Order: sequence, then structure tokens, then C-alpha cells
Amino acid sequence: MTTPAPRATPGSRRRTLHLVGNAHIDPVWLWRWPEGLQEIRATFRSALDRMEEYPGFVFTCDSVMYLEWIERHDPRMFEEIRKRVAEGRWQVVGGWWIEPDCNIPSGESFVRQALYGQRYLLERFGTTATVGCNVDPFGHNAMLPQLLRKSGMDGYMFLRPGPHEQRLPGQFFHWEAPDGSRVLAYRLPHEYTSNGRDIGGHLDKALAIMPPDERELMVFYGVGNHGGGPTRTNLDSVERLNRLGGLPRLELSHPEAFYQRIRDRDDIPVHAGELQHHGPGCYSAHSGIKAWNRRAENDLQRAEKWAAVAAAVTGEPYPHEQLAEAWKLVLFNQFHDILAGTSLRSAYDDARDDYGRARSLAAEACNRAVQAVSSRIAIPLREETVPLVVFNPHPWEVHTDVETEFGQAADAGLTDEEDTPVPVQLTRSEATMSGSRGRLAFRAAVPPLGYRVYHLRPGANPRQAPGSGNTPEHVLAAGEGPEPVTATGTSLENAHLRLTLDPETGWLSSLFDKDSGAELLPERPGPHAVVVDDPSDTWGHRVRAYDRAIGSFTPARVRLVEHGPVRAVLRVESRYERSTLAEEYVVSAGSRQVEVRVTVDWHEQLKLLKLRFPTALSEATATHEIPYGHLERVPDGTEEPTQAWVDVSGTLPDGRRAGLTVANDSKHGHDVTGGEIGLTALRSPAYAWHEPRQLDPDGIYDYLDQGRQDFQLLLIPHAGDWRDADPARRAAELNQPLLSLLETFHDGPLPQRAAHADDGAGSVLVTVVKADEDATGDLIVRAYESTGHSAHARIGLPLAEGRYIEADFGPCEIKTFRVPRDPEQPVVETDLLERTRDDA
Repeated sequence: MTTPAPRATPGSRRRTLHLVGNAHIDPVWLWRWPEGLQEIRATFRSALDRMEEYPGFVFTCDSVMYLEWIERHDPRMFEEIRKRVAEGRWQVVGGWWIEPDCNIPSGESFVRQALYGQRYLLERFGTTATVGCNVDPFGHNAMLPQLLRKSGMDGYMFLRPGPHEQRLPGQFFHWEAPDGSRVLAYRLPHEYTSNGRDIGGHLDKALAIMPPDERELMVFYGVGNHGGGPTRTNLDSVERLNRLGGLPRLELSHPEAFYQRIRDRDDIPVHAGELQHHGPGCYSAHSGIKAWNRRAENDLQRAEKWAAVAAAVTGEPYPHEQLAEAWKLVLFNQFHDILAGTSLRSAYDDARDDYGRARSLAAEACNRAVQAVSSRIAIPLREETVPLVVFNPHPWEVHTDVETEFGQAADAGLTDEEDTPVPVQLTRSEATMSGSRGRLAFRAAVPPLGYRVYHLRPGANPRQAPGSGNTPEHVLAAGEGPEPVTATGTSLENAHLRLTLDPETGWLSSLFDKDSGAELLPERPGPHAVVVDDPSDTWGHRVRAYDRAIGSFTPARVRLVEHGPVRAVLRVESRYERSTLAEEYVVSAGSRQVEVRVTVDWHEQLKLLKLRFPTALSEATATHEIPYGHLERVPDGTEEPTQAWVDVSGTLPDGRRAGLTVANDSKHGHDVTGGEIGLTALRSPAYAWHEPRQLDPDGIYDYLDQGRQDFQLLLIPHAGDWRDADPARRAAELNQPLLSLLETFHDGPLPQRAAHADDGAGSVLVTVVKADEDATGDLIVRAYESTGHSAHARIGLPLAEGRYIEADFGPCEIKTFRVPRDPEQPVVETDLLERTRDDA
């Protein structure tokens, strides 16, 4: 380590100000992507022209996808860029496919941003980015240092949160993730762009908020957002200002040159944790884009796993190009102004179509894979039965309810592959034609990343619940004894849980965990479906908490809509002014959690819907899932970005420890106040509305989240520690549900029940099983430690000829492994780009 030279005075020419010429480009924001593509073309043309005119000019580009767009649409310009990259005058930073929102995407999406971005740079330019760059997003999750490090980057540049939003230990600092990984982070001063005129004023504002005696500083300049880049006037003014001599020495530079000057210093402070907050409204703005993204991420991971299984056990070709196309559509729409919900209304028509295309590609890949497997299962003829194959996308055994549509559902029974009866229950079908189609629910137990064959038996279930008429809602399995779920018009109970609804409030008056003997709710729970006054803009600027309640939904009806041997369902229908809310509380036989199915038909403006989950806990701690990790936050009501679960744990009035986890399938904005969890279901500001603009009372505006939306939650009571609830796995099961496929009878080499990967269901959770990007036939397995404690993992891989991965994981550590196709070759750990140490 080298010791820095003595500090320089503010006007000293010993100080160097690295001027980074760039053009922050939003491919979508107040315009749609075709206009974004044109602005990229025009900006890159301008940058290349400035290089011809100014020999010292260096241009910095930070989104790999822009280069791919140019390669596709303007090959001649792309070749010019390749030449300038080789000269060092066109610098590429960031290494990610796009500049995404840095809170909402899943951990795996951040991996894919680098996987596709860095590998593209390596293939086209023979190099990768060393410095991460996300200057415009509205906050940065705490796992990014590890994700960056394992993608080949040791630095990071950002702008927000600003100095007024989060105090940091310096202009640059070592940013540390929960696993201990560090990158050298730099907060840009003032702005990431300048106007096209003389940049003296821009530099004055930047220098005013930077350390006055720091020898090495960096400022970005160039026209941005809608593109443009450095202008002739910008560059002429640099020469003029340098001649005047009143500023530090101005150097036309790039980020890597700046980092080379400061990397080895021994006086750099450390910041551990996330970089928040800016624009908390972005965590929930536009429920549609949040749901499309979450579902596409999970559909793709499920498809990859089953495509890998099918390739291994059936020889079905792995769809590399198809899945890469789908992932790139998802990654593009994670751009911060799209996924944050802050773009034009019409831009979301494009995003909807892109996510639809991605999900369609994933569904096609997954269907080809499971059909290839299913068609090779040996299913001998059983008279008067119909085979049903259930597929589990998770590398642990899953016990959950499965629903399937069936033409003879009204009187069908069910057995497993050994002909053991399985309780089955008729539920609501999507079809409304009487007698033509029905829907069955049953509790399945399916092996890790495996499948299991069940057998439907039409005519085996003549008994139906009294009073159900011609369209029975309750059907018991033949010979079934007392119902394992008891229910009344206001209560549900199984062996583990008991809940009671209050018809006056429409919310639970009791949630009793029978395993621990703990009552989770206070004597008088507060309102549940709370309407909040939200006059803030689309971003939620200047907002810390959404706590200005102005009302709540009032229940209109509470009724038992389903009851049988599999589960019971209570439905609460509520209303607030022009909006309606339906919540169905589902308790299944043997389940330790409550499923909540929510349908909102929302017609309010400048208001927000919070679903609040009060508990009787005091001295509470709040733990939120973040991408590939978790973080404990102060439960002070601050609106926080969360992935698929949040937990509150604390002390009950009798002194015992207990907790409640709330998992979700599409929501990200949460708060915890004391022992109460609040989930932001939706917001309704105007589209693309940025302060200080005020809405005209007589204006006509489009408002977000109008109309119907559906989502699901889980309420998971537990004993003292949130780890007892295993929330990462329960949330994964909610977000990647099991799928079923009606089959026929045929011979085949595969058994009726099989497992293909097993992570042991401990604290190390396998999230990815896929083919390698080089298409060599090797297998890629990714896992992370989910509880914050060191662990040893043994991951079984029956699909890879029974091989195992043995590895030690540090707390919150992500690891990636390459399993060679040749069983004689050892399993090796790689980085997130699938490179070994010898490759990198």
C-alpha cells in the first residue's frame, strides 16, 4: 500500500480533476425505445466526430446493450467504435447490459446483467469493464459489492443518494457487502451530465461539494438523459479553464485512469451496507411492471432448470439462444426509468409486450423440457384413470397445494404412483361452462427438482358436500375420515394454525401458532387495508414514510367459499369509495402458513393502499430480503425496498420470542413500524410526474394502477428466530409454483417418481441449474447462503450422473460451480461470468 502525498490546497495545480466525457442516455423515459435508439445513434456519431476534432478527447460509455444495438443497426459505426476502443479513447464502464434499477431486480437478474454484458465486451472487444457504473438509479442494494467483485469489477460509481439523503464517509470509500466483499465506490459530485455550454459553472458546483484538499477528483460532463455527449463548446472551455489556472489541473480522462490513481491508498474509509434512499415511491410505482418483471425472472429460472434436466435425461437440446433472448428482454426492461415506474404511460405498452415475449419464450422452453421428460416416463395402463405429472422446479422437496383443470373433475378421485389415495377437492374453474371443465386441488409432495406421477380416477368420488347443488365446491376423497381443516363462517384451523376473522373490521382478530402456543395478534389490531394520502410525484420525492392514513376499506361480506379435505377458504369483500378489495384466506391441511389471495379494483387518485399486518410483538427487529441476501433495518416506518419477504421478530406480552414473515409474489415497497409490517399494494400518482411541477386541478392526467390487479401473499408465524420460518424457500415456492401436466399411458426409461438436484434444504439455497453459456455441455449451478451464518453444503446432482458439490459458504456468500460433462473432470468454482481463475 502506498501512502498519499501531502494534501493540496483548493486552488493547487497539484490537484487533478479527471473530466469524464459521457452522455447518460435513457433509452426509455419521457420517450419510447425507438426514439431512444435514435438518440444513441446520434450521440455515438457525435462522440466519434469529436475524437476526430480533439485528439485528447476520451468518451466513456456505460451500457453494453447500446453497443449491441449499434452493432445490429449500424455495423459501419460499430467498426469505428471497435477501433477507438482499441486505441483507449472509447472507454466502456459498468459491464452490465443496461443501467438497471438497483433495488427491484432479483439477485439473479444482477448476475445476468453482468453475464451478458461482460461476456459481450470480451467477445467483441477482448476486454471487460473493471468499474461498475450506475449513476442514475434511485438507490443501491447492499449485495452489489459482492455481485460486482464476482463479475470482474472492483470499483463502482453512483450519484444517488445525494449528500442530503445519506451521509457517507468520503467522496470515495470502500463499499462493503454483508459477505465482506468490497469495491471502491465513488459518489459523483453535483450531476452526471452538464449542459452543452462552457462547463466552468458545472465544475464550480461540483468542486464546492468535494473535499477541498483531495488531490484526485473526478467529474462527469456532457449533455445527457436524451443523449448528446460532450460538445465542442464543452471541450473548448476545458482548454480555456486550464489556461486560466484557477482550478485544479483539468485532465480529459476516464474512470479507470482515476481509479488507478487511488486504488492503493491506505487512507480510504469503509462503508458497510446499502446506499439509500432516493425516490421511495419507485419501490411500488406501476404495479404492472413490478409483477411482469418478477414473473418473468421466475419463469426463466424455472425454464432453465427443467431445460437442463431434459438435456441430461432425455437428450433434448438446450435452448441457449431462446433463453438468452428472453433474458435480454427482461434486462432491458429493468432499466431504472422503466422498472421504477417513472416513464410515459405508452412506454409500458412496449414493456408489457417485451415481458410477454420473454415469458412466452420461457414457457415454450419449459414446456418442451417437461414434455420431453413426461413422454419418457414409464406409465403402465391403469383402467379408468388419467395420469397427471407434477413437476417441482426447486432443488428441495416441496409439499404444497396443486391445482389442475380436468374435464371430469366433478367426481374425480386421486392416487399417487403407488395407488395410495390422496385427498382431492373441487375448486373454482376458470371455465364457466357447466359440466365441461372443472378444477381440482390436492396436496402434493414432489421430490427435489423432480417430478411425481399421480392418477386421476373419474367416478371415484361420488360424495359431495351438502348444499352445493349442481356445481359442488367441496368434494372429499373416497374413504377420507374427519376433515383435517375445520372451518366456520369466521375461522379456519388445521393442526398447526388457527385464525379468526372479525366481520366488523374485515381483518384477523387472532392468528394463533399452535406449534409454539403463541398468539401473534394484539387484542385490538389496527386497520388492515389502509388508504394513505399520497400527493407526491411518481418518484415519491421528499417522502420518507407513507403514513398519512385517511381511511380504510370497510368489509361488506365475509363468507366461507371452500371447505374440504385439502383446505378451507374464507373470503372478505370490502369497499372504499369507488374501489373494491377481495381477500381470500386459505388454510391447507398440514400447512404452517396462511395463503392470502388478493384482488383489488382500484379507482382512486393521488392515494396509496397499504396492507398492514399488526402483531403483538415488542422490541421488534425487521429483516428484509434483498437481492441474494437479507438486511436488518430499523423498524421506524421508513419505506424500504424489499424482495419477496419481510419479517418482524420480537417479544410477546408473556415474554416469549416469536415472529411473523409476510411473503409476496410481486410487491417491493414495505415498511415496519414497531412490530407491524406494512406492504404497499399500489400507488396512484400521475404518470411521469416530477416535482416541482404541480398538477393542474383542471388538467387531464393518466394515473397509475387504475383498475384490477391480483397478487398473493403468505403469512408465516414462527418461533423466536426468522430463520425458523425458512422464508427464502417459502417465498421461492410462492414465486415459482409447481406445474402439472396431464399425460397418457406409455412405456419409457424413466420412473414415475424422480429427483434431479438436491441442495439439502439447509441454509445454502440453490437458485440456478442451467447449461453453461459456452454450450460445451457443462452444467452451471449457483447457490447462496441465506441466513447470515457460515455453512457447509453438499449439493446432490442426480442429473449429472449422481455427482455432488461439496463447498463451504461464508455468511451471505454467493457461489457458482461448473460441473463438467465429463465425469472424470472435477467440479470447479467459477465467477459469475462462468470463468475459472485461469480464465479470468
